[in-house]
Amino acid sequence: MSKPMGGIPPGFDADDGMLLIGGRRADALIAEAGDTPVFVYDAGLVAERIARFRACFSGVNLHYAVKANPYAPLLAQIAKHVDGLDVASAGEMHMAIAAGCEPSSISFAGPGKRDDELGAAIDAGVTLNLESEGEADRALAIGRARGRRPKLAIRVNPDFEIKGSGMRMGGGARPFGVDSQRVPALVRTLVEAEADFRGFHIFAGSQALSAEALIEAQAATIALAARLAGEAGTAPPMVNLGGGFGIPYVYGDHPLDVETVGAALQEVLAARPRILAASGFAIELGRWLVGEAGVYLTRIVDRKISFGKTFLVTDGGMHHQLAASGNFGQVVRRNFPAAIASRFGQAPDEEVSIVGCLCTPLDRLADDVMMTRADVGDVVAMFVAGAYGRSASPETFLGHPPARELLIGDM
Repeated sequence: MSKPMGGIPPGFDADDGMLLIGGRRADALIAEAGDTPVFVYDAGLVAERIARFRACFSGVNLHYAVKANPYAPLLAQIAKHVDGLDVASAGEMHMAIAAGCEPSSISFAGPGKRDDELGAAIDAGVTLNLESEGEADRALAIGRARGRRPKLAIRVNPDFEIKGSGMRMGGGARPFGVDSQRVPALVRTLVEAEADFRGFHIFAGSQALSAEALIEAQAATIALAARLAGEAGTAPPMVNLGGGFGIPYVYGDHPLDVETVGAALQEVLAARPRILAASGFAIELGRWLVGEAGVYLTRIVDRKISFGKTFLVTDGGMHHQLAASGNFGQVVRRNFPAAIASRFGQAPDEEVSIVGCLCTPLDRLADDVMMTRADVGDVVAMFVAGAYGRSASPETFLGHPPARELLIGDM
């Protein structure tokens, strides 16, 4: 019995049976890239997402989480249209600066920052989101040794999480952030040390598709920020509300109603406690901005039958697109949206499994799905491939070459 797939995102069409990405034929894009496998990112779809955010969240800063997709040409385009970039390593920090982002608009989170990373951020004027009191002590000492006043925010481990989020980042014992009850004392330490206190970063979870859950989490985040500020006796210049906006990947997922989330947030901000009256607010997004703008194209190199089952073997696989294989956060493997790019829009007529070229049973891009019949030489398109694709996959596993990447269109 065939298994369902997630729905193909809007914005894709066909020309004489060939998938169009950003209005361009997939076969032409493959020729431009040089071969398969290739990730294609449509800048126009990213621009639409940014415009939608601006319409829904007036007055709230938009930050891009570089970890979602650090491809340099894409990052350079995004940097021109957002208010800041959030990074999680010195490597990402250097990418953000190279993309043209002002260091003062970059924030650096993540546990386990080395002293050389702290020093590089302090020298550049990047805001460090502190993950612990120990990291705060090291940053202050490095700043003193360099004769610099470090920009320091506190990443707060809240006492709640986003209900139904795909990846929980707050609530309970976590390696991320400072437990909320210990934050006021740390704020006072930073202020007494004459650091440049930049505010709070409160991230409760990711990949949430429930507007109600996000509304509840954002209201709780603002209330928490106000309480912490009151207990510390210092108002935060900026409160990063985190992100958590999800996108549909698998059958049964529904798009997030961001308009409802935005309207509710505007009401909460309008009635926020007085101590936050002068604070700025930001939302940090990654996959919601870029995830549905990416397509992974991989060519079928073999078609085989085993015990009555048909396998389409491709030149790509989980070493490029780990998430689609079900090995990146899924408890039960479910199928991401896929299609035969060279026969796009045609009715499905056979059940197949699409696998990659790696010598492991984990390398499965689609499992028992209904597809238009495809042969050697046809191209498979894996959708929602714009976030956590090549950079989040075990690219060097078994020594296969990396996937190409191509950005099309403008923002």
